Amino acid sequence: MNPYVTSFLISALGLGTALTFSSSHWLLAWMGLEINTLAIIPLMTQKHSPRSVEAAAKYFITQAAAAATIMFASATNAWLTGSWDILHLSHPASATIAFMALALKVGLAPVHFWLPEVIQGLSLTTGLILSTWQKLAPFALIVQITPALNPSLILGMGVASTLIGGWGGMNQTQVRKILAYSSIAHLGWMIIVSQVSPSLALLGLTLYIVMTTSAFLTMKANAASSLNTLATAWAKTPALVALASLALLSLGGLPPLSGFMPKWLILQEMTKQGFPLIATFAALTALLSLFFYLRICYAMALTVSPNTSGSSPAWRFHTNQTSLLLATSTIGALGLLPITPCFLAAFSWS
Repeated sequence: MNPYVTSFLISALGLGTALTFSSSHWLLAWMGLEINTLAIIPLMTQKHSPRSVEAAAKYFITQAAAAATIMFASATNAWLTGSWDILHLSHPASATIAFMALALKVGLAPVHFWLPEVIQGLSLTTGLILSTWQKLAPFALIVQITPALNPSLILGMGVASTLIGGWGGMNQTQVRKILAYSSIAHLGWMIIVSQVSPSLALLGLTLYIVMTTSAFLTMKANAASSLNTLATAWAKTPALVALASLALLSLGGLPPLSGFMPKWLILQEMTKQGFPLIATFAALTALLSLFFYLRICYAMALTVSPNTSGSSPAWRFHTNQTSLLLATSTIGALGLLPITPCFLAAFSWS
């Protein structure tokens, strides 16, 4: 794709997210979501393969349905209450419909079925954008409307997402599908706490983006598409694989890595709010996610391929991988737990 076209599309992604962030009117927020959707479709289809075209079509249909539902919910609320303001989504039916539409946009369970199939059909770079940047604008709207929602709905969808995200990834051998189910599970953790502590949900989203960026860039550096292709990773880049294994364990929430911080704080907050059973169940579902992260680590670091001495050793070739971004995201995924009190002080505005 032409670099100028790519720059324009990436700028449009930023514009759509910024428009949604800065708007208090449902129509402007909807416009930002639509700009985001229309900007990423050409990025999905830049390789012109049947899988990418199919993924783009599925994504477009899903996002169009969610956007139409959001407009229906906001128009219904304006008709009943006379307000288009996002924070004044006071009618219960409109709030529930809008929340379900936003859940469809980000891929929360039980409306998550499109996400693994779409990410599987994309390149790792586009899958990274879909798993991180594309969730910012809908998640900002979710946090704003959660005070008007029934707590049972939020907790039910959050727990279902953690369970399905952990259970669905156990059987997978494709790396992109595993990362898609990881996204579903992490979103469940954020949604569980979004009503009682939006700052913790934001902290969880921030660390999720850092750790997922490290995971996607590592897979791209090794040109990995399945667990079998990871068997030669140690022979190619042993230092990168060692750090990537720690980053994946951090993504699973294993202490003392950074990924343990949001889970720890969310469990503590849910216990304080009087939901010990939900906190216990969410902690148990985290073990399911940790299992398939351990599978990836085993495939990368603890197996040796019988064909590592090929005629064209990959370690001799220069890579176009953004090493600085990969190193920064990996360090962020590993060493942030000791400064948890600083994060608590920074996010104490809620």
